Amino acid sequence: MKNILKILSLALLMVFAQACSKDDDNQITIQEHDKNQMMTIMHQMMDKMNAMQMTKDPDNDFAMMMKMHHQGAIDMANAELKDGTDATMKAIAQKMITAQTQEIAQLNTFLQGHAAHLSVPEFDTKMMVGMEKMGRNGDLQIINGRIDHDFAILMTGHHQSAIEMSKMELDYGTHAEMKTMASKIIEDQEKEIKELQEWLLANNNK
Repeated sequence: MKNILKILSLALLMVFAQACSKDDDNQITIQEHDKNQMMTIMHQMMDKMNAMQMTKDPDNDFAMMMKMHHQGAIDMANAELKDGTDATMKAIAQKMITAQTQEIAQLNTFLQGHAAHLSVPEFDTKMMVGMEKMGRNGDLQIINGRIDHDFAILMTGHHQSAIEMSKMELDYGTHAEMKTMASKIIEDQEKEIKELQEWLLANNNK
């Protein structure tokens, strides 16, 4: 009888240990934002965008803001290439660098040949509200210090803010080149958001 009780006790202990192990695997790990390299890049980008002198010309301000926004994405993508380990995330990062480097060159060319001439205060007001929203959303994200996960989760929000900025350009801009670019950004980044979300769903413990 004692041997049977010992065996039952041992079996229960093993089941409990396995359950605890599964709970540990499913626990959410959180890293402080100030210690996270992806979040640091996001904050640096936000500081530059907040310090930008607005002209109230929608096309001009969209181009200047999107340059900084794209550079933030490139910096995060370079960090992913350097320290990430997941092949899918690294491929997405490289795709972002290639596309957004080309778009920054287009934005620079546009700004060099375009003098701000319109005054649409409502555009700048909405743009600033959108930036504040992006900052809050970023600060609410759960990041864990695992570079692939943090890149995917933060870039999803980063892309969403680029889409919102681009929709504002479509509503208020007048220059065909910038409106065409805004439409392309929306299309490209909606696709990438789907890719990032699918990866996160499939790799929720990575």
